[in-house]
Amino acid sequence: MRIGIFGKNARRGASLASLVDEVVDYEEQGFASYWMQQASTFDALIMMGVLAHSTSKIELGIATIPTYPRYPGALVHQAWTANVLAGGRFVLGVGPTAEPEYEELGSSYDESVRHLRDYTSTVDESAEAESDFPEPQPYKVVVSALTPEMRKAAGHVADGVVTWMVSRETIRDHTAPEITKAAREADRDAPRIAVGLPVCVHDDKDQAVARANEVYGIYGQLPTYRRQLDLQGIENPGDLAVVGNESEVEAQLRTFFDAGATEVVASVFAAGDDRRGSFARSTACLRGLL
Repeated sequence: MRIGIFGKNARRGASLASLVDEVVDYEEQGFASYWMQQASTFDALIMMGVLAHSTSKIELGIATIPTYPRYPGALVHQAWTANVLAGGRFVLGVGPTAEPEYEELGSSYDESVRHLRDYTSTVDESAEAESDFPEPQPYKVVVSALTPEMRKAAGHVADGVVTWMVSRETIRDHTAPEITKAAREADRDAPRIAVGLPVCVHDDKDQAVARANEVYGIYGQLPTYRRQLDLQGIENPGDLAVVGNESEVEAQLRTFFDAGATEVVASVFAAGDDRRGSFARSTACLRGLL
């Protein structure tokens, strides 16, 4: 199984430089990729360049950069720089800005699909453009595609999708077939389908789900994700978490690959009184599946 890690950004009280040690450790353990989101406290693309300089094998991905606040031309330069420093290991993830931010900018969220298609076309076409760098390797572009229209756009103009808060049924019935069909129509390669999932190896499932609702509860309040959860018939974000003992977690993860995922990106969280031990147990389980 191809398994990556969804980073938590800098832990409370830890230095930003501690992220470098964390990613180096994940690379040494053999994980395929390390992803981080654009946080409000630091620039993820700058961090990608720093991480690239300290690693040599692990793929480095952003999931995702909100499109509206960033001019595409500037993002292209940043992506090129990160990818050259990473020796071609960088994946640029883009997605629509949160719905309230569209309204603050005086735009309608209904325009997000057209905006995302145009924006992604720009950064994707630039990925293979000629460069002054001596190592002009194209970076990959994936999209946070939450709707059928966005999945179609992703298949037409990007290399794939990176999902979050999406069930295996949605991957099987919608995400995988819709983006694959769109990519085929556009004469593109088979798309990458990276599935972000909360993961915790813990013997008490109810306790683990309750903890997941604490950690990821914000996604049940954000309009875009709330709408997505409702469409999937899911009440709480924690209900999407992969929890159980080692064999149960392995079995659940395999169902996502069977549904069409090409990669699982695990957001590891801890449950129970021994949080450090819980986190280590979950990481060890994932490492055993590589």
